[in-house]
Amino acid sequence: MTGSLVVVGLGPGGGDRITPAVTAALTRADDLVGYRRYLDRVPAMHPAQVRHASDNREEIARARFALSLAAAGRQVAVVSGGDPGVFGMAAAVFEAIETGEPAWRALDVTVEPGVTAMLAGAAEAGAPLGADFCAISLSDNLKSWATIERRLRAAAAADFVIALYNPASKARPHQLGAAFDILASRRSAQTLVLFVRSAGTPQAEFTVATLGKANAALADMRTIVIVGSSETRLLPRDGRSPWVYTPRREGGIGP
Repeated sequence: MTGSLVVVGLGPGGGDRITPAVTAALTRADDLVGYRRYLDRVPAMHPAQVRHASDNREEIARARFALSLAAAGRQVAVVSGGDPGVFGMAAAVFEAIETGEPAWRALDVTVEPGVTAMLAGAAEAGAPLGADFCAISLSDNLKSWATIERRLRAAAAADFVIALYNPASKARPHQLGAAFDILASRRSAQTLVLFVRSAGTPQAEFTVATLGKANAALADMRTIVIVGSSETRLLPRDGRSPWVYTPRREGGIGP
């Protein structure tokens, strides 16, 4: 029997955000491979299905193991959070293929997308990604902080809305504050900043601040931070959370 490998995205956290295509791929799989926190979110699909959990930061080893299972004839699903192609497991799988066994290039490897954190986070607040935007991970595990600084300056100068992934961790408590300082050197202190925690779940909550007063301590690894452009607007509502959106039209709203 010919094996296959599919990389799936579970979305931002709530089971109702998993796409039907991802559910079908998980149901077909003989083996589920993934970070244990993500595997815990997947209900049992059938009795013969085998789960292979591993710790965080083991992406390449996890990808190689999954590919070896597929090469042995197994139907394998590699489980990723959010969208697997956005700072997720899809790139790790293809990196493992590039540097691994030549036979892996002949495998049936596909990717099923999911809802990534910046889309789920934006939806909690309104439409802050309504115009041009970019995404930058603040994790320097796989790239240098100098590279992150350079990209932050470029994105700020180009006036993109910026989604900041991996904004803080116990090992990196200072980097979000440093990122705000870099952005503030190119942006108005009144630029809107959103902190969205647990996006896409019943526990979701968001806080709106300005760049000049944004408190980096509000973020953890379950938080997506969205820094608005010069066009991003706040719509207050009596007794309810405000909406935040970025107009599609350059120069603001129009007819």
